[in-house]
Amino acid sequence: MLFCLSINTLHAQEEDIFGIDTKARPDKTRRSESGVGNITRGIISKISLELGGGYGMHYNSMDFSSNTPENYPISPLNIDGNSATIGAGESEAFDSKSSAIPFDAGVRIDLFGIFTIGGGYGREFGKMSMMESDHYQFTFSGEKYVFDKLYGTLGLVLYDAKRRRAFLNWKYRKYSGNNHYMQAEQKLRMQQNYPWSFILEGEYGSVTVQESFDDALTATEPYYALGLRIEREFSEYTKIFLKPNASFRKFNYQIPGLEESQLLEQNLFTVNLGVALRLPGTKRCKIRACGVKMKHLHNGVEYRGSSIWRMQNRKVGQWY
Repeated sequence: MLFCLSINTLHAQEEDIFGIDTKARPDKTRRSESGVGNITRGIISKISLELGGGYGMHYNSMDFSSNTPENYPISPLNIDGNSATIGAGESEAFDSKSSAIPFDAGVRIDLFGIFTIGGGYGREFGKMSMMESDHYQFTFSGEKYVFDKLYGTLGLVLYDAKRRRAFLNWKYRKYSGNNHYMQAEQKLRMQQNYPWSFILEGEYGSVTVQESFDDALTATEPYYALGLRIEREFSEYTKIFLKPNASFRKFNYQIPGLEESQLLEQNLFTVNLGVALRLPGTKRCKIRACGVKMKHLHNGVEYRGSSIWRMQNRKVGQWY
């Protein structure tokens, strides 16, 4: 009994010397000595701040119909000598396309590794070319515009490291436990870092016109968008993301003094590139004599030994 107790004591001392507890569960590890602090740091670790920008094209359409078309900036294209004007009550389909440059700053919260919720603020700089139909053109008073937007997001995690491990378990289920080669291969693949995440994300918000290409344009209806977010982790706290996105929004075009208005529909397709920073819920170790660079424990509390820009639990080939 004394021999067993001495072995257990030595084993515990070794873990205390290196500050690493390999049997600790991540969901049970304490990040603070107090209960309130532990809960607070657990919440903080789910929050990410992000900043991004991109480039896109917007496609515009207007099904024009008016009893007084002479009040609108419409002129004939003079194709084949055509100089007629739109008659009262006649309809005409106008369309155009131009470019846009969006910038966004937001916050996202991870929910159980399955969903994400968030929100943010964005500003969009773009151009608006004149709209044309087969025989007419609709000319705006200006060309450049600046839009602001406030939005909320809801995301569904399609594939990440957790789902990859579940897929590997399903893939190797057909091999016997006595097949040591395949079992070792499965264990090796499951221990590898998988830095990619794929998230289907929906967006809903409102647009505010700061500078317009025409004073008659107003944004009164909310917009919605759908995108695929592709993330690549560089550490547990930093990542970059690429997000192809499609936004669908509507504007009213109403000339002062007229009771009627025209509906301008705009579909914006963008590719956004950005960076995200997850707030560290684990404090940096401040014990000078402790040289552990990985996550480790002191008195049952978890600390990190590296900056947020580096991998915390590095493996072979990651000690740069």
